[in-house]
Amino acid sequence: MLKISKHKDILIASFDNEINRFNILISEDVKKELNKHLIIKGTKLILNLQCVDFIDSSGFGALVSAYKTSKLNNSFFKICNVSSETMELVRITKLDKVFDIFENLDDCIISFE
Repeated sequence: MLKISKHKDILIASFDNEINRFNILISEDVKKELNKHLIIKGTKLILNLQCVDFIDSSGFGALVSAYKTSKLNNSFFKICNVSSETMELVRITKLDKVFDIFENLDDCIISFE
């Protein structure tokens, strides 16, 4: 479901190509996987949403949980490649003021420098 790769000291979590909906069917597993890394102090983690076209409330809940876990443990959580439809929901819910969101993976990686 989530593939974790590494670029220098940055973890990059990406969904398998066949996953295009971040919904209640996978949100709990995704939350556990992200938080497993974010509880470690100083972790730098990017969630790449490149293949994701839709996020429901449970998916947003998993993102908020990851954000909270990162803040509590002095780690870093950023998001990139958010679809335009999903970004509209992020703006409506004002989560664009909460999350560090980048247009693409390269910009997100550079933001850690």
